[in-house]
Amino acid sequence: MSHLSELLGEVRERVRFCEICGNVSEQDRCTICRDPRRNQTLICVVEDAKDVAAIERTREFRGLYHVLGGSISPIAGIGPDDLRIAQLMQRLADGTVQEVILATNPNLEGEATATYLSRPLHTLQITVTRLASGLPVGGDLEYADEVTLGRAFEGRRSV
Repeated sequence: MSHLSELLGEVRERVRFCEICGNVSEQDRCTICRDPRRNQTLICVVEDAKDVAAIERTREFRGLYHVLGGSISPIAGIGPDDLRIAQLMQRLADGTVQEVILATNPNLEGEATATYLSRPLHTLQITVTRLASGLPVGGDLEYADEVTLGRAFEGRRSV
């Protein structure tokens, strides 16, 4: 127990949030924000740092991230002012970013957050996209709920 306690204390001392994107880091800026090879014109907005890790595992995205620190949830008392939305708008003010990908969770709170963010983002003349949602690989149609199946139809593509 004492070893675990020491390790937790070390984590608390060393780990902080990136001053740019809000991801977890041991330095003022995370490795992603420090990487000059990342596409500076593309920002993926996520709810939590664990979402960054999940997207990075795909090796498909080479842009930057912005971690909101949660999602809008009136029931839990979390409003837009409780998230890192103002910091996102500051990052976008210089005109470098051309596209913002809203990658909030496909649940009620994530949808509310994406809808809320889309309004001010459209005024900046930036392309705003949302991650597609639909059927998981290996899933069966008979077990899909109506919303998921409906989104799968909306997001279909030619083959």
